[in-house]
Amino acid sequence: MSAERNTPPIEGYEGLPIGTLQHRVRALTEEQMRDLIAYEEQHADRPNVLEILKSRLTELENGAEPTEGDQSFHPETPQAPRGGSQVSTGGQAPVGNPPPHGVPAQPAKPKGDNPPGPGNNR
Repeated sequence: MSAERNTPPIEGYEGLPIGTLQHRVRALTEEQMRDLIAYEEQHADRPNVLEILKSRLTELENGAEPTEGDQSFHPETPQAPRGGSQVSTGGQAPVGNPPPHGVPAQPAKPKGDNPPGPGNNR
């Protein structure tokens, strides 16, 4: 990796999940893999990522060919929602605040308000 180059050959490399990274590096050449390994060693130096990168470099050195991949395809990035709602406004509840307790026709009373009489344990 040249001294003036301080970016990895994969756009958004730092935020890629490891599972995605395994597939994205398959399109890189030996030189790009060496650059990526050097970049990783100088920056995050993650052992599990270095293992994946070095394994792929070994495959390339042993005759594997880079795949025809499109580095601009980002399946790990969700698409924007299409907007709109399939719920009709007729299914919405009326606007209003619920009472703090009980229902308006039967407000709650403190327990001490029971009149004395049969059935009350006083």
